[in-house]
Amino acid sequence: MAKRIIIVGGGTGGTMTANILASKLDSEIRNGQVTITLLSDSPVHVYQPAFLYLAFDRFYEDEFTRSERDLLRPEIDFVVDKTTGIDFKSCFVQGASGKKYQYDYLVLSTGSYPDPSAIPGLEKGGDWFYTQEGAKKLAKKIASFEKGRILLSVGVPHKCPVAPLEVIFMLNDYFKAKGIRKNIELYYTYPIARLHALEPVANWAVGMFEKEGIKSETFFNMESVDPEKKTLSTLEGSEVPYDLLIAIPPHKGADIIVDSGLSKSGWIPTDKQTLKVTGYDNVYALGDGTDLPISKAGSTAHFEADVVAENLTSEIKSGYPAHFYDGRVLCFIETGLHEGTYVWFSYTTPPNPAPPSKLIHWMKLSFNRIYWMAARGLM
Repeated sequence: MAKRIIIVGGGTGGTMTANILASKLDSEIRNGQVTITLLSDSPVHVYQPAFLYLAFDRFYEDEFTRSERDLLRPEIDFVVDKTTGIDFKSCFVQGASGKKYQYDYLVLSTGSYPDPSAIPGLEKGGDWFYTQEGAKKLAKKIASFEKGRILLSVGVPHKCPVAPLEVIFMLNDYFKAKGIRKNIELYYTYPIARLHALEPVANWAVGMFEKEGIKSETFFNMESVDPEKKTLSTLEGSEVPYDLLIAIPPHKGADIIVDSGLSKSGWIPTDKQTLKVTGYDNVYALGDGTDLPISKAGSTAHFEADVVAENLTSEIKSGYPAHFYDGRVLCFIETGLHEGTYVWFSYTTPPNPAPPSKLIHWMKLSFNRIYWMAARGLM
């Protein structure tokens, strides 16, 4: 009987894993020894890092969406069916359609999602760029903003950890280009005692902030927003006025993770090296939905997809997994509209931001355009 691999989630991690697996198990699939099914609740694949650029009208919706079916190798069975339940003992996934999908191996790539409702008043009083609609709404406000304080506040946990820094640097350049930067106060806040969770990145950002006249405050945790007064109150007891509030809402894991009893927190308990779900030898997890002590970012899912695909291939071909994830992450960081830097790090290697340059900026813009090759497992 064929070994059945079910992948839940049609984002970066799920799509890459499916395509890499199909390539590595080509002969087994053709011989009827393996089947791969990817389940997603949408027929459309969205390149979410584009939302940052959408907020500045530098990306358009038809440029960051593709048909998920078109991204997948033809031998992969793609099914649009929202996962409503997972039975880990009986090894099946329940779809909203009522259909049960039996598996021998399961891959969870269920992602994380911004939850503005976690902060009272934020949905009405704030803006964000972590969703397509949110970025479109914010773009109009940025384009018409002429004077006052832009307050940027960060909730935790959240994916794409460098994005708050990127947006404040891009705002700085944007208003410089319009000739109105002197009329605008950029006020960046962060919930711990430094400007970023990664200390080398935080230390690097201090110099950038001083150079560009960006104000900041740390130990700043959102408690509530008053949309009428245009103030943000913090757990630390302060009340800060704003003219435009750009928030990074705290994120949560997929509801199915809680509903299936896998985790009360919504984050998937995952072995940091093998990427197996704790307690289940035939279930893997990757991407933003895990509880791993590493950044929730697209490149994280990219590197993890390689490991999950290699381990599943080893299990099917050799009977045991033989590969390990080292926590590798590579993040490009926009330091304005025309320059960028990057950080590379892992579980054991700290990041060291490179000097910003136009070349690195163009490298990031280039990857934004060739992402679709990566999603297809071609790079």
